[in-house]
Amino acid sequence: MLFDLTGKTALVTGASGGLGQAMAIGLAEAGARIVAVSSSNCDATVAAVREIGGTIGQISADLSKIEGLEGVFAEALAMFGAVDVLVNNAGTIRRAPAADHAAKDWYDVIDLNLNSVFFLSQLAGRHMIERGSGKIISIASMLSYQGGINVPGYTASKHAVAGITKALANEWASKGIQVNAIAPGYMTTNNTAPIVADQARYQSITDRIPAGRWGSPDDMKGPVVFLASSASDYMNGHVLCVDGGWLAR
Repeated sequence: MLFDLTGKTALVTGASGGLGQAMAIGLAEAGARIVAVSSSNCDATVAAVREIGGTIGQISADLSKIEGLEGVFAEALAMFGAVDVLVNNAGTIRRAPAADHAAKDWYDVIDLNLNSVFFLSQLAGRHMIERGSGKIISIASMLSYQGGINVPGYTASKHAVAGITKALANEWASKGIQVNAIAPGYMTTNNTAPIVADQARYQSITDRIPAGRWGSPDDMKGPVVFLASSASDYMNGHVLCVDGGWLAR
């Protein structure tokens, strides 16, 4: 029963595929109603959730446009009456050496990976404060801890996500809201496709992971259900690493 999400509504951003899709399905398997949000259609996610008997609606939105977030949250409330869980998963990455990193690439990454996380959390936080409960889960990264190579904007945004998680937890824990993050390790998704294509780098990364493999989107299901459920009610301001042991090496 600790992990049962029956009767809860979870808003999941970036839910059209990859980690977001897997987390949306995992939350639905635990009983949650899903609001899937993405700039591209979430038809595959909707079909997968309905196939297991779940309830889901979708919203199409460019979350990097901060002025539209209030409308997105209002539409989610109109669907199911409340948002009990917010999963800030939507993100992007731009790869270029720091000396050549274009200003547009920097702002594109910061707008989606950082600004949307704060302002959507702010909207959810106000709603959850009124209700006296709620769960906010943001997707951090191994680059919340490390510098990475050729991804300065992404690294900056993911360090900031870890900081925002702690800052919001400090303010909202006493109001019945848990604010935590998940830092995935190396996962096989579209974002990591360029690394996977570089066989030498792919193998060097794999060799460092104690588990001996890269993660799959399904590896995110258990952690997100844990943080969305009452099993984590005394957990706040924490960044949960799901990395096969990468940081321990």
